[in-house]
Amino acid sequence: MKRIVLIDDDASILDVFKIVFERAGYEVIIFNNGDQILTNDFEEPDIFIIDKQLSGADGLDVCRHLKSRESKRSTPVIIFSASTHLRKFAKEAGADDFIEKPFKTKELLGLIERQLSKSLP
Repeated sequence: MKRIVLIDDDASILDVFKIVFERAGYEVIIFNNGDQILTNDFEEPDIFIIDKQLSGADGLDVCRHLKSRESKRSTPVIIFSASTHLRKFAKEAGADDFIEKPFKTKELLGLIERQLSKSLP
């Protein structure tokens, strides 16, 4: 079973995505801020899905941290945000993809599948 680390500070979004991802066959580990990621206190996932706007650490900073670690460089990171202008900044931070809110669940699941298929050995 593929493991997703989902980081968002909105509890209702975490609840919905957890249900959606589990129904799609993923194991989901949720965090309501990026602090544990910055201290490397997490189980290794197959993919990270990170909201840009977090309380505490910014989602782009979390992405930069992950991509600076040799062991995480190949793990896909998807940033999501309601701000349309962040696609460029997400790429500059090392994100593998960006999705703008609001989006359809199918769209996000398709993006996850594409990123996971790219990262297969």
